[in-house]
Amino acid sequence: MPSAHPNRAPAPSKEVVQVAQQDIAAKLAGVPLFSGCSKKELAVIARAAKEVTHKKGTVIAREGERGIGLFMILEGRCRVTIGGKEKSTLGPGEFFGEIALIDGGPRTATVTALSDVKLLGITEWVFRGLLLEHPSIALKTLEAVASRLRAVSKEPV
Repeated sequence: MPSAHPNRAPAPSKEVVQVAQQDIAAKLAGVPLFSGCSKKELAVIARAAKEVTHKKGTVIAREGERGIGLFMILEGRCRVTIGGKEKSTLGPGEFFGEIALIDGGPRTATVTALSDVKLLGITEWVFRGLLLEHPSIALKTLEAVASRLRAVSKEPV
């Protein structure tokens, strides 16, 4: 019997989706904000994340503008600038926007795609909903933020 939609690709199997979610959860474990989360908690965060693509030259985040969340680079490279000066280049597995994930405040840097990029994104509003549903993730996120703040405050002034 012919398919009703011959041009539509078949939906991925449940096993393929689970493997993809596990891969995303493993990548999220590398984000310091999520470092204290269990595999189960990382899986919850992974389900909330969405893939986003941008063409080469796209400004993904602009310094001073309100941030919408955290992005992890899956493919491609991005340039990070502050005050117009290049600070670093980010590639697969690296991320930006973790502060905006917590407060939705202004971006501290501009991030521009140096090539076509595929990102994994989690918006601030989706993450807030997750924190309300999963208080253990909220607690571990707060602990990670406090740890990073403590580390920075120990640096000489």
